[in-house]
Amino acid sequence: MQSPEADPVRRFLAGYPEPLLAQVRVQLADGLLGAYLLRRYPERHGVRTDGALYDHAMALKSRYLRNAPALAKVAYDSRLQIDHRALGTLTSVSRPQGGRLTAKRELRVAALFKDAPAAMLEMIVVHEIAHLKERAHDKPFYALCGHMLAGYHQIEFDTRLYLTWRASLPAPGP
Repeated sequence: MQSPEADPVRRFLAGYPEPLLAQVRVQLADGLLGAYLLRRYPERHGVRTDGALYDHAMALKSRYLRNAPALAKVAYDSRLQIDHRALGTLTSVSRPQGGRLTAKRELRVAALFKDAPAAMLEMIVVHEIAHLKERAHDKPFYALCGHMLAGYHQIEFDTRLYLTWRASLPAPGP
């Protein structure tokens, strides 16, 4: 059996039932997974810059989480390691200001999502914004994600399929 790192299906879909993983492997081997994803998500997004990503995230935050803490920075990050399952991160950096500590929150999205389908970028931003209110990946967290994005769970699964498909593609030449 291959290690999870060598097997893109296990790397991105660990925890799903084996019959489902077998279906994904067949689709991948037959070269049908990419076409499926393109049919399901034909729409690309226009969020190309960090400024546009900031505006997009702030619009979602103001619509669903008005009272949540502010975001100081939102950016694409080419250093996020997709292998470690970090598609996006929300961090707080505390700094002394006067006699107290202030926290600045930063949302980062893996740079490969500049070219991803619009729904997948939306899912990642919603996921990270939900952490402003719910820190743990528990039932209230996923309920909030589902409230902010209809079909959240399916899009999250399809994003894992997208990453599996991308990992199976041959590496570009020099």
